[in-house]
Amino acid sequence: MATKEATVAELATQFRESNAVLLTEYRGLTVAQLKELRTKLREDATYVVAKNTLATIAAKQAERDVFGDQLAGPTAITFVHGDVVAAAKVLRDFAKANPLLVIKGGYFDGSALDADGVKKLADLESREVLLAKLAGAFKASLFGAAYLFNAPLSKAVRTVDALREKQESAS
Repeated sequence: MATKEATVAELATQFRESNAVLLTEYRGLTVAQLKELRTKLREDATYVVAKNTLATIAAKQAERDVFGDQLAGPTAITFVHGDVVAAAKVLRDFAKANPLLVIKGGYFDGSALDADGVKKLADLESREVLLAKLAGAFKASLFGAAYLFNAPLSKAVRTVDALREKQESAS
């Protein structure tokens, strides 16, 4: 009984501290395949196999009780503590290579996700790519502003030059 309570407390802590929670069904995967998946997820997430009843109790305690019937059957929980998109990509790619891994859904940014939601999350570009695009957009905006500020000055210079040439040709 004490170990179940400790497990629920640990799971509840992980539910609370995670950026996102992604659920998968792992039925039919070998221990070696699960180890490979854990290794691939290690940088951004923790992959845990837990009893559904204990996970349901822990999710309620952590106020993350949004999974509905997703916590049924052999379920593994991916607690994401790093880049959510990167973890979703790892799961998606691993599921493509190992069709026995089925993405069920999850929780991200205050709401429940279905399997399609997790796949859409995996289709997003990584944080670094998005930041690079944002920096490029800022740079383009600054270049446009600099051009806009310089345009009246260059126009004024061309006008003064034209007037000077006109005056010189008239004399």
